[in-house]
Amino acid sequence: MEKYELITILGPTASGKTPFAAALAYDLDTEIISADSRQVYRGMDLGTGKDLEDYTVNGKPIPYHLIDICDAGEKYNVFEFQHDFAEAFSQIKEKGKLPILCGGTGMYIESVLKGYKLLAVPENTELRERLSGHSLEQLTEMLKQYKDLHNTTDVDTVKRAIRAIEIEEYYLNQAPDVNEFAPINSLIIGVDIEREARREKISRRLKSRLDAGMVDEVKRLLDSGISAEDLIYYGLEYKYLTLYATGQISFDEMFSQLEIAIHQFAKRQMTWFRGMERRGFSIHWLDAFMPMEEKIERVKGLLGRD
Repeated sequence: MEKYELITILGPTASGKTPFAAALAYDLDTEIISADSRQVYRGMDLGTGKDLEDYTVNGKPIPYHLIDICDAGEKYNVFEFQHDFAEAFSQIKEKGKLPILCGGTGMYIESVLKGYKLLAVPENTELRERLSGHSLEQLTEMLKQYKDLHNTTDVDTVKRAIRAIEIEEYYLNQAPDVNEFAPINSLIIGVDIEREARREKISRRLKSRLDAGMVDEVKRLLDSGISAEDLIYYGLEYKYLTLYATGQISFDEMFSQLEIAIHQFAKRQMTWFRGMERRGFSIHWLDAFMPMEEKIERVKGLLGRD
């Protein structure tokens, strides 16, 4: 039986990854490392879908890492994630436990599984000025010209698209072909949710989070001194809710545009995961609606623990 150093649970937004990872961590007596590019920010809770209550199973808190580790307004990146992951991974392994990596940010997941050598990419002022008048659609087309994209799923604002191009340009000239970290042999589990069911769940969850106070969360962040521009940078919920909170679009426009954007985001996530399979990763897909006990038994069978 193959020896794994890590369990990875991935899937698109609204597929139920976190409750599954928490139930599995409870069963295996282990800890979870989050692979979500937005849940690292403190105070950004409803908009990022942290659902921290999911980390308590049968009254037992499941330890988690890389959630709420930096302030809203900061710009966390995959380079920092690699280093923070390595630290959390080592801590859990030292306890004799098998860590679980769980999230939907494919670039973060792939970077640690492959051990990519990533660089802290500096700002390119000249490039930014040259691209400043371009639309998101134009920038997205430009990104498609690069051979080895380092990010496609999170490019949903002009600033993020320009940053992605900045990274690609830097790597064209600077990236060495050595790994900084050793690749990790991980059992990869994908949570597969049928497209229409996913769309229905996304819409239902969006309404629920709005009812729970997602608009108030964005207003609190703005009142705390974070600029509208910085919040819009984070994309998805924070982009459209900030536009609504600052009076640039109506509530109905915000809801419909955000709903479409989240559906498109989930589609891009699945495109990334299918790309991982083409790049040599073996992903064991489980149906999102499979009973939890059956999911856990499947994973334990793959681990040789049944």
